[in-house]
Amino acid sequence: MAHSAARSETLRRLRAATGRLATAALRNLDAEYPWFRSLPAQERSWVGTVAQAGISSFVAWYADPQHSHRSATEVFAAAPPELTRSVSLQHTLSIVRTVVEVVESHSDEFASPGAEQEVREAILLYSREIAFSAAEVYARAAETRGAWDARLEALVVDALVRGEVDDDLPSRAAALGWKPGPTLVLVGLTDGALGEVQSAELRRTIRRAAPGALVGIHGEDLIVIARSDDDHDVLVRGLLHSFGPGPVVRGPRSITLIEVARATRAAVSGVLAAPAWSLAPRPVSADDLLPERVLVGDSAARERLVTIAYDPIVQAGGALSETVASYLECGRSLETAARSMFVHPNTVRYRLKKVAEITGWDVLAHRDAHVLEMAFALGRLRDASRESL
Repeated sequence: MAHSAARSETLRRLRAATGRLATAALRNLDAEYPWFRSLPAQERSWVGTVAQAGISSFVAWYADPQHSHRSATEVFAAAPPELTRSVSLQHTLSIVRTVVEVVESHSDEFASPGAEQEVREAILLYSREIAFSAAEVYARAAETRGAWDARLEALVVDALVRGEVDDDLPSRAAALGWKPGPTLVLVGLTDGALGEVQSAELRRTIRRAAPGALVGIHGEDLIVIARSDDDHDVLVRGLLHSFGPGPVVRGPRSITLIEVARATRAAVSGVLAAPAWSLAPRPVSADDLLPERVLVGDSAARERLVTIAYDPIVQAGGALSETVASYLECGRSLETAARSMFVHPNTVRYRLKKVAEITGWDVLAHRDAHVLEMAFALGRLRDASRESL
């Protein structure tokens, strides 16, 4: 009976002291932690709400320990979910520790005579409950953010693959940590169909090599979009082992989100087209696959090939386009081309060297000749359609 009366008296004193204890806890937080002092006013008020709820919850728990889990969880329900973003778990535990220390330091004031030891033990037990509740709240918040980030990442990558860069895409990409700058795009295949666990492990592996990379897994297609100021050639070597067998295509270097979308579409098209070039390297540039991409119906590749491999030669004049055309149509023979144009073979050789300097493609090399042959065919078709208009 005496114990019950002492407990009731302790509870009465505790309830009367909650406001004073919360004020003391906030004062200690302000004195001890610079991070707390730098918080905006709204977030400081959230912390105050949590501190007040923590003390009130301890009072409720002390009155009925059987409801310990519910009471401890209610401490964090008093603040909005945004608190887990602005205040880290480590800082939250600092708040809990400070509140517990304040309550413990004042325990002699509100504990009835003879109940001091019991109150201290209750404080220790309750602090454990609060710590576990804090960890649970932050784990749940992290899981929710992870699921949301995964959905947001899928939306962003899908939009880039489709080339749909609307007004919302930059903010969505920024929410995932992407910002304009040198961006590497790699597209290839996974090592067969992946389950949820395998997909998660693959993403972790890729992000160890390229922190913050956007990763899209569409069936057996693997898309990696990595914003990095480091050497992209080194980054490619670090990422290459994450892809399964088959071609891996590197998109053109890009900086803005619109350029990233073009690079992504080019690389996706390149993966479809790469089997047409049996000797394609791994990885291979999407621009090196322009002729094959034209064959699979890539209109952007068609336009780019004409722009960078046909138009510069025509615009250079000096019979360069005639020389390239004659060389290609004469079975890629210098002598035959020279005879058809009534010039010396060295003249043909000189002109073809100029073409290599202008375009970067050496028509005397088998692969480059194939690229220029396709470019000239497409360029002539375009010119003919313009003349007919």
